[in-house]
Amino acid sequence: MTRISRGYIARRRRTKMRLFASSFRGAHSKRTRTITQQTIKALFSAHRDRGSQKRIFRRLWITRINAVIRERGVSYNYSRLIHDLYKEQLLLNRKILAQMAILNRDCLYRISNEIIKEVGYQKSVGII
Repeated sequence: MTRISRGYIARRRRTKMRLFASSFRGAHSKRTRTITQQTIKALFSAHRDRGSQKRIFRRLWITRINAVIRERGVSYNYSRLIHDLYKEQLLLNRKILAQMAILNRDCLYRISNEIIKEVGYQKSVGII
């Protein structure tokens, strides 16, 4: 029987997979079946972790804002600040507020003080 040279489509597909997996270690970058399995796993993990990364950063921003706000006023906290921001229709997202908390605390203090004045917030004095 004469030898038939196969087409190039499967080889081209495998080459693309090999290029994607070129940074993997060991057999994960050498063997075709393992390459496909690890590529699927890597893409699945990347897709899943994009969502969790958003959640993690949101938690970080909230923690930073709350820490800076609680430094000034003992009974004024993050949840009250966000509520008052929405009542006053100041549309600042948590990422911007967290950057202000780190880089320019005075600006965040001024915003919170103005909100406190306009809303008429009074500290609750409790005897413990």
